[in-house]
Amino acid sequence: MKEIEQKLNGKISRLTNKTFKFDERVGEGWFSAVYFLKTKEIAEKKLPNNHVTMQFFQKGDAVLCGTDEAIALVHTFAEKPEELEMHSLKDGDRIKPFETVLTISGPYQYFGFLEGIIDGVLSRRTSVATNVYNVVKAARFSGKQKPIIFMGDRDDHFTQQAGDGYAAFIGGSTAQATHAMSEWWGKKGMGTMPHAMIQMFRGDVVAASVAYKETFPEDDLVALVDYNNDVITDSLKVARKFGNELSGVRVDTSRTLVDKYFLRNHHLMGTFDPRGVNPELIFALRKALDDEGFQHVDIVVSGGFCEERISHFESLGVPVDMYGVGSSLLKINIGFTGDNVLLNGTPSAKEGRRYRPNSRLEKVVYHGS
Repeated sequence: MKEIEQKLNGKISRLTNKTFKFDERVGEGWFSAVYFLKTKEIAEKKLPNNHVTMQFFQKGDAVLCGTDEAIALVHTFAEKPEELEMHSLKDGDRIKPFETVLTISGPYQYFGFLEGIIDGVLSRRTSVATNVYNVVKAARFSGKQKPIIFMGDRDDHFTQQAGDGYAAFIGGSTAQATHAMSEWWGKKGMGTMPHAMIQMFRGDVVAASVAYKETFPEDDLVALVDYNNDVITDSLKVARKFGNELSGVRVDTSRTLVDKYFLRNHHLMGTFDPRGVNPELIFALRKALDDEGFQHVDIVVSGGFCEERISHFESLGVPVDMYGVGSSLLKINIGFTGDNVLLNGTPSAKEGRRYRPNSRLEKVVYHGS
């Protein structure tokens, strides 16, 4: 976890309210569960002098993310936020089951209607950060940290990209597919060519690569080589054309296809699943490149990769230099809960829940919205 902590200490502290583009209707209760809105009205009319402490937690080992966003949300939409007292862990902190990560204290009617929204922010951001962290950890199984490209743009609604990209950054991925994904942490997206580009050159990977290099001469050239389902043949064609100018090749073979390399080498079949991007194909590709003197060409793989699949590749020593990962990183598998645990300074929580003080929490300073 030191990598993330150093990154946070060296590059960012707290994101500010200006980072986030909140929908103004949050303040009108449009996104709050109706029973929170009704409780707010009752508290205003019947219990105006109440003072509660709400604490937030989840139930697993995780990499926390979303605290800055949640704090900014409260500071933007709570009533009299300057009168609220908040304590929080930081984005990037490792957390344990049931550990309190955030507390908010003040009159319920000032902030209680934001409870469900805060839960959702913390749940999504922490899920993505934790998923990415686990994939990054799997990709250093063999002793060398291999980069993870966050390619989640096609797996969820585009409005989620900035927050998901930030959560992926907290989890350890600094290579991301869109500019929006990098918006909150200050870089731009990266990428070379999709299958659509090669299609417009009628499947001629060399011609597509030439066009790319001529148009973006300062970029590293990474050629996509699975369009014709013959990755070794097309990789060698591009490598012979560009030599040292070729930085890498990306293999994204569909998991329903068997590469033509195996159709030419029937004797290899029968001992493994030959579909998609498989270890045997990457071993063969690396050997073919090396045999012709292209040891400098990196191999990037993508298409259905997840923590378990990367761990399998790394355990076999498959010569992958970078993984592109998408949908598996966006699974929301961590849920946060907010509970009122103190009422007017005394313990008061539903059965099975209690106030859990946490010495790791830091007091949040209000700087205005």
